[in-house]
Amino acid sequence: VRVGLFVCQLLDCVSPLAPAEMSSANLKTGAGILIGIGFLTMLMGFLGCLGAVKEIRCLLGLYFSCLMLILITQVTAGLVIYFQKQMLKDELARIVEDLIEDYDPTADGQKKDLQEVWDYVQKQLHCCGWNGAEDWERNEILLNQSLSKYPCTCSNHSKDAEENKGFCYMPEPVNGTATSADWPVHEQGCTDGVDIWLRDNLGIILGVCTGVAVIELVGMILSISLCKNIHSEDYTKVPKS
Repeated sequence: VRVGLFVCQLLDCVSPLAPAEMSSANLKTGAGILIGIGFLTMLMGFLGCLGAVKEIRCLLGLYFSCLMLILITQVTAGLVIYFQKQMLKDELARIVEDLIEDYDPTADGQKKDLQEVWDYVQKQLHCCGWNGAEDWERNEILLNQSLSKYPCTCSNHSKDAEENKGFCYMPEPVNGTATSADWPVHEQGCTDGVDIWLRDNLGIILGVCTGVAVIELVGMILSISLCKNIHSEDYTKVPKS
């Protein structure tokens, strides 16, 4: 639920005034699915607990069916992400590139929140831009200042990185118009940083996914076993008046 709400807040799912660069039907749909699965899981957990305590077979059967539906949905979502990963990557690249182009340290409201998220990504992954530092050369503010500044969170100096956001002045002025090659920033783009992070943490990700699937399977087995062991009242043996 938290992941879905975070993505939904990032994309402003419910506001018709959301910035155009952040509009993404596929990502909003994914956020909605995550939220829906989260709430459904909590509801089914409550119903399953109630069914086990009160020995209500229909609730246990409903709990089993919903767990199976959630498991199938998760597997389907994983397959869709795997086979559509290039399309999703291209769509995310477009969103980030538009965000970088319009980046403004003096912004407020939702735009400021989005910029802080991207600043955090660049700082944590030690990367700059989506494909590289040259993405920032299209920023309107930097262009107006002849690229004499650079994003602080891209800096490869810890002192500049402590700024957490905004633009920093170059330590040594450059004659004429500078380029991103003159900036003291990380050369790696964040798309490569994300790929490296995923490779480094692939074992953890697979372990968590496998653990969740095993827990769901165990829950299904226990719920159906308990459902079968609950004896229904045999009303045929009740004496007739």
